[in-house]
Amino acid sequence: MSAANRWPAEGSRQAGLLARLDLRRPEDLIVHLPLRYEDETRLTPIAQTQPGETAQIEAVLLSCETARPRQQLLARLRDDAGGEIVARWINFYPSLQKQLTPGRRFRLFGEVRSGFFGIEMVHPRLRPATEGEPLPQALTPVYPATAGLSQTALRGLVDFALQNTPLDDLLPAELFHRLDLPGFAEAILNLHRPPPEADARALETRTHPAWRRIKFEELLVQQLSLRRAYNARRAHEAISLPPRRTLTAALCEHLPFPLTAAQCRAVAEIAADLASPHPMQRLLQGDVGSGKTLVAVCAMLQAAENGWQAVLMAPTEILAEQHYRKLAAWLAPLGRDVAWISGGRKKREREAGLARLRSGECLLAVGTHALIENPVDLPRLALAVIDEQHRFGVRQRLTLRDKGASGARPHMLMMSATPIPRTLAMTHYADLDVTVLDELPPGRTPVATRLVCATRREEIAARLKTACLDGQQAYWVCPLIEESEALQLKTALETWETLKAALPELRIGLIHGRLKSEEKAAAMAAFSAGDLHVLVATTVIEVGVDVPRASLMVIEHAERFGLAQLHQLRGRVGRGSARSTCVLMYERPLSETARARLKAIYEQSDGFAIAREDLRIRGPGEFIGARQSGLPLLRYADLETDGDMTDMARDVAEELLATAPEAVDKLLARWLGGREALLRA
Repeated sequence: MSAANRWPAEGSRQAGLLARLDLRRPEDLIVHLPLRYEDETRLTPIAQTQPGETAQIEAVLLSCETARPRQQLLARLRDDAGGEIVARWINFYPSLQKQLTPGRRFRLFGEVRSGFFGIEMVHPRLRPATEGEPLPQALTPVYPATAGLSQTALRGLVDFALQNTPLDDLLPAELFHRLDLPGFAEAILNLHRPPPEADARALETRTHPAWRRIKFEELLVQQLSLRRAYNARRAHEAISLPPRRTLTAALCEHLPFPLTAAQCRAVAEIAADLASPHPMQRLLQGDVGSGKTLVAVCAMLQAAENGWQAVLMAPTEILAEQHYRKLAAWLAPLGRDVAWISGGRKKREREAGLARLRSGECLLAVGTHALIENPVDLPRLALAVIDEQHRFGVRQRLTLRDKGASGARPHMLMMSATPIPRTLAMTHYADLDVTVLDELPPGRTPVATRLVCATRREEIAARLKTACLDGQQAYWVCPLIEESEALQLKTALETWETLKAALPELRIGLIHGRLKSEEKAAAMAAFSAGDLHVLVATTVIEVGVDVPRASLMVIEHAERFGLAQLHQLRGRVGRGSARSTCVLMYERPLSETARARLKAIYEQSDGFAIAREDLRIRGPGEFIGARQSGLPLLRYADLETDGDMTDMARDVAEELLATAPEAVDKLLARWLGGREALLRA
C-alpha cells in the first residue's frame, strides 16, 4: 500500500495538517466533501480549445526556456493533431524546469487564454503521460485543503477511507424512500467519485440528489445532537422556583408604565419554566428597546421571592452598570438592593458586595465576567441571566452554570438583542426554548435614517450644533477599526479634539473602552444628566445605553460596521418623545457588501427583517458567533436554499430519538466524532 493510501501515524506532520481541517480519523474524510470538480475524463485538441474555458490537453514538449522581463518559464507543446500551445509559469521551482525535457509527453489541465505568445495556459497542472494512457472514469474532486497538504495526498486518503470505512445507511430505508432521497453509500460515492455522465452543474450548485441526501443528514445530525443535549439538561435537577407573586407583583405596581402584551407572555413562559425542578434553558430575544431587561428582572425577583439568588451577567462594564442602575432604581421601592460586581470597582466596595453574596444576605447581583471568577461565592444561586449571550464563550457559560446551589444546575436565561431568523433559531438553537418579544413599548419614536457621504462632514457638524443648541443631545460614534484597538482609541481622541475645536459652543464628552470604570461612569452620568451636549464614543455604547434626551446619532465610516451593530447603535436614540435621526456617514468607494448593508439599514427598521438580511450577507456562523460558541456549523446545508429540509429534519430527529437510539449514536459518531460534548455548554 502506498504512503498516500494509508492513514498517517499519530504525531506525524501529515496528521497535524489533517487536524487543521478537523480530520482526525478516516471516518471524518467520508464527509469531507469536494468544493468543486475538474473534468479530466476527456482530452480536448488544442485547435478546439476556447479562451476562458478550462480544458485538458495531451501534447509533446517541443522546447522549454526562461524569459524576461520577469523570470518566467515558457514551454511550447504540440498535440498529435498539430495544434500548438504555450505553458507559462512565473515563480517556478527548479524541479519543474528539470522535469520539462523536450520530447516528453505531458497532460496539462488549466484555463486557456489568448496571450502574447498565442494560445497559452498560465500555471497549468502538469503531469507526464504515456501514449494511449487511459483517462480517469470519474470527475476529479477538489477538496478543502490547507498549506502543505496536496490534492493528490487528500484524494489518496479519501480513497483509503472509502475502502476501509463502512458506508452503512443508518436511516431506516422507509424513511429515505419517503423523503425521495438516495441511500448514503450511493450519495457519498457519487460526490467523491462522480461518473462522467453526472450532471456537473447540479454537482457544482449542490442541487444534485446526492447533495440533497448529505445536506438532509447534516441537518438531521445537528437537530439530533442539540435535542439530545436539551434532553440531557432536562435530566439534571434545579431548584424549583414557583411564582409567589410577592416581589414581581410589587414591581409591576411601582412601574410608571404597564408591561406590553409580549412582555406579559414572556414573563408567564419563564415563570412556568422556573417552577420546574429541571433547569430552564431559554433564549429571550427581541428587538432593540423591546423590554428584555424588565422581563429578566421579573425572573430574578421570582428567584428572590423564593429565597434564592439570581445574577445578571453582561459582556461590558458600561452595559453591566446600566443594568445595575436600572435594577437599583426599580427595586428600591421594594426594599431590595442589588450587588454590583465588576473588576473595575474599588477593592473595598467589591469585597463588601462579595461578602453579602457569600453570606446569602444579598440575593440579587449584576456584573461582568467578574461574576464567574473564583472569589465570587454564590451559595444560593438558582438563576443566571446572561445578556448578549453570543459574546460569551463556552467555558464562561459553563463556569457560571457550575456555581449552582447545592449541586443543582441553575436555571439559565440567555438574552439577545439580535433577532434571530426562524430557520436559524430552529437549526442552531434547537437545544433551547425560545421566547420572542415581538412588540415595542408604546411611546418609542421611529428613528429616521440618513445616508450621507463623508464629504458633507461639515454640514453634519453644523446640523448637530443647531440641534444641541435647541436642547437636544447627540452621539458621535467613531469608526470601527477591527485590527487595532489602539488605532480606534487614537481616532476617537482625534474626533473629540476636532469637534471641540469646530463647535466651541457645545460641551463635548468622550467615552471609550480604555477609560477607567469611574471615568466611564462619570462620562455616562454627565451625558445622562444633560451636562454634555455630545458624547463622542467608540462601540462601547452599542448596547444598554438609555438616554431619552439623545435624539441624534452620527456614525462615522458606517460602511465598516455590521448590520446588527448599526441596528444596535441606532437603537440608542428614539428613546424619548423628540423626533430622532441616525446619520450614517460613509466613505467612497463602497464594496458590494457594504452597499448591501447600508441599503438594508436605510430601508428597514424591523430588527427581524434586518436579521434575515444580515444572515444572507454574513452566513450563519458569523451571524451567531458560532465559531467560539461550541455550536456545530453547517458545512453543506444552506439555510436560505435548503430551508424546506429544516422542518423535515426536526421531525425525523424526534422520531429517531424515540424509536432508534442506536442509529442516533452511530449518526452522531459519523458526523461529530467526540465533539458532541461541546453542545452541552
